[in-house]
Amino acid sequence: MDDAALLRTAAERLTALAARSTAGDWRVGGLLASRPEVVAHRPDGGSEHVAEARAASAGWIAGLSPAVAVPLADLLRAAADRPEPGEPALRLARLLLERLGGDHQATPGS
Repeated sequence: MDDAALLRTAAERLTALAARSTAGDWRVGGLLASRPEVVAHRPDGGSEHVAEARAASAGWIAGLSPAVAVPLADLLRAAADRPEPGEPALRLARLLLERLGGDHQATPGS
């Protein structure tokens, strides 16, 4: 498989996995027993505890385990060397910073 096909295959598998996972905007809430509660907030206003939807969420959790962090960070660092407005890496960085609680506001000259 050539590099372009590898990248496209990974992208397709990631989006297919997301489609099979518990839908919604996952957020950490209070505590469920002694563990943080993760709730999927759906666009229709409904919600579902991700723990109750483990079968649908397990692949997503395993697929995006902490093992993915270093290569993903490397990808973002590589994109930082040649940023272009509207590129997918910038959209990803903004979304990650929003989700992870970082400051995602653009600064002049960045």
